[in-house]
Amino acid sequence: MDSGGGASLPSTCPYARKRRVSYFYQPTIGDYYYGQGHPMKPHRIRMAHNLIVHYSLHRRMEISLPFPAASLDILRFHSPDYVDFLSSVSPQTLLDHTHSRHLKRFNVGEDCPVFDGLFSFCQASAGGSIGAAVKLNRKDADIAINWAGGLHHAKKSEASGFCYVNDIVLGILELLKVHRRVLYVDIDIHHGDGVEEAFYVTDRVMTVSFHKFGDFFPGTGHIKDVGVASGKYYAINVPLNDGINDDNFLSLFRPIMRKVMEVYQPDAVVLQCGADSLSGDRLGCFNLSVKGHADCLRFLRSFNVPLMVLGGGGYTIRNVARCWCYETAVAVDVEPDNKLPYNEYYEYFGADYTLHVEPSNMDNLNTERDLEKIRNMLLDQLSKLQHAPSTQFQTMPPTTEVPEEREEDMEVRPKPRIWNGEQDYESDEDEIDKPATDGSDTFKTEDTSDRQRCVFSSGMDRAMDICFR
Repeated sequence: MDSGGGASLPSTCPYARKRRVSYFYQPTIGDYYYGQGHPMKPHRIRMAHNLIVHYSLHRRMEISLPFPAASLDILRFHSPDYVDFLSSVSPQTLLDHTHSRHLKRFNVGEDCPVFDGLFSFCQASAGGSIGAAVKLNRKDADIAINWAGGLHHAKKSEASGFCYVNDIVLGILELLKVHRRVLYVDIDIHHGDGVEEAFYVTDRVMTVSFHKFGDFFPGTGHIKDVGVASGKYYAINVPLNDGINDDNFLSLFRPIMRKVMEVYQPDAVVLQCGADSLSGDRLGCFNLSVKGHADCLRFLRSFNVPLMVLGGGGYTIRNVARCWCYETAVAVDVEPDNKLPYNEYYEYFGADYTLHVEPSNMDNLNTERDLEKIRNMLLDQLSKLQHAPSTQFQTMPPTTEVPEEREEDMEVRPKPRIWNGEQDYESDEDEIDKPATDGSDTFKTEDTSDRQRCVFSSGMDRAMDICFR
């Protein structure tokens, strides 16, 4: 263990095998602010990154700065009029005639508010997922992580569920340029409706979603929703009830995913790690621990298939930061010390100051009988698939290229970026409701004699160096 305390220990997990990991992070991502009282807080990504750095996990990865997705990139899935609206609307122009008449049409206003820098936020999220796909396509990484991605509700012409641009669909479309079959797996508490809908009629993408079903947003994801046309049986939905725990969840996840990997034989896997399925989430009602949640990543990692790892939901943000930090550790194959290292947001993790949190004693409404029925139905559905559907490439589509950019001065240390907003640490209801306005972030360095050079790329290999502690 490093002398700083709370550092990473060697992994003893049974799936241990070294992977080349590429990690995408935009330093300004935490500056975006959905508005007072809104549960979606991009600042959670900054908090997760801060833990990752203080656990020294960044030393085990290539750190990549995502190149902002251009409108043309986003148009590969979204409609032109919707992209035009997103790229031009702002809080200042919201009520003018040009934009106000489109608010209802594009489902923008309440759950999906217009905030300063909205389109830039979408570009950063989508750029990270497209960049992660490019890394995997070029075989420059085995695992690519973008915690700012995973916004699975966005539709072709509509915002939904705090999501505006579906970075997952854009990332999968990039993967399909090189890979014949892509598997999408979603462990967010909400159904991955936007991704399922996008690929509902094709067998080139299989979607598997584990989610709360019933009187719960978005209301889709019935077990009998299996896809249509060429996509029939290539949509897998696992509907769950409140209070599911680690053992129950993994009793479904492992056999179902083992069968999926056996039958579908994907060339690449995309895992959406929405952390609102954790115990104690502000909007969720599951009872998963951080370790139980991360075991899904650990299991898929063991198949040694190119893997894209994305964020998603998660509204008790101190637990989101814990979860995504730990899952980054799983990706790079280390087991972090449970005692948190001191960091810029240390007070948020009191009173225990640990990486892991215990599940609650909430009632589990998932009976063994119901779980067995779900498992049997889905394994039967998978048995109806032909093994590894073939895809003929007539002409290989071009992979995304990087615009030429000026290289940054590699000897200049970036300005320390530390969030300085006011916060009542005891209140979950208003956690971090006001972001930094001075452009600060977590690239803080204290010891200038110990520098670790990490290559930043644009998501498509833009060179830029930055120093870490």
